[in-house]
Amino acid sequence: MKITLEKIAALVKGRLEGDGAAVIEGVNNIDAAGAKEITFADEKHFEEASKCGAAAVILPEGEGKVGKPSIYVADVREAFAVLLKTFTPPLSFEKGVSPEAHIGKDVSIGKDVIIMPFAVVDDHAVIGDGVTLYPHTYIGQYAEVGDGSLIYSNVTVREHCRVGKRVIIHSSTVIGSDGFGFTTKDDVHTKVPQVGCVVVEDDVEIGAQVGIDRATTGATVIGHGTKIDNLVHIGHNCRIGANCLIVAQVGISGSTIVGDNVTFGGQTGTVGHIHIGGHSVYAARSGIIGDMPEGVFCSGFPVQPHHDWLRMQAALKKLPDMMKKMKALEKKLAAYEEGKK
Repeated sequence: MKITLEKIAALVKGRLEGDGAAVIEGVNNIDAAGAKEITFADEKHFEEASKCGAAAVILPEGEGKVGKPSIYVADVREAFAVLLKTFTPPLSFEKGVSPEAHIGKDVSIGKDVIIMPFAVVDDHAVIGDGVTLYPHTYIGQYAEVGDGSLIYSNVTVREHCRVGKRVIIHSSTVIGSDGFGFTTKDDVHTKVPQVGCVVVEDDVEIGAQVGIDRATTGATVIGHGTKIDNLVHIGHNCRIGANCLIVAQVGISGSTIVGDNVTFGGQTGTVGHIHIGGHSVYAARSGIIGDMPEGVFCSGFPVQPHHDWLRMQAALKKLPDMMKKMKALEKKLAAYEEGKK
């Protein structure tokens, strides 16, 4: 694909400085961009941008120059995302149900679907319009997949679970695995039947190798617009609010209620049966052990306000020197007391 800088500027609603007739053939990061590609830089990376091999750079509006043709925009990452889509058009597949797919009894299939070889849609399932099922996906009995959703290879959506519209689920994720519920008597663990489901609302994206457990009764719910990274576990009967960001290796224990617009940094963990207020951020490796209010920025284990955690970390670095000073003072005090005898 070849596009002039003038057309790119119009596409990203930016202000062009430089030769608008210059032709761009691709988009890349600063380190790898070549002479026919465009890249982007924020204010922290102007020096790299000025030295890189790119033909042009997308820059934040009102900032300086980098000695190359530039397009100034309000949000460089948003503009870059637009160009990534432009230069990387979606893959094309033939619409229809492959004869090598398995379709069970009493299945409802919408219009314009793509169901690839070796996908399995079990009895009584509902597949909406424009759904794409990659090879080796399994849609269980009475499960539903909403219009326009994209399910990659080896995903399992188990029985009675519901996936909303325009949902993306990446490879090897399991929606509706059994919740971790057991009773213990005489040192023997007995399984508690997990008869609920999972409800994934519209416009959710779920990464690879994620496990979302079905509820014991009722539903585990992932709110609309929430984005989940790879290798995340969400326990049974959790309710995750709308537009949350859940980064890799997060574990949310059962029956945890999370408000809207919460961000969990990587490897954050929670205990179960707690409420976490909305519009909050938890830094990587936070340990949340109780109910949390709305609108906080926290970190550490146990979790605490982020600025308190930073002060504590700064103080910890001084501990070795403090220990040396303390030992020296103890020696002086012991010598002083010995001299008084």
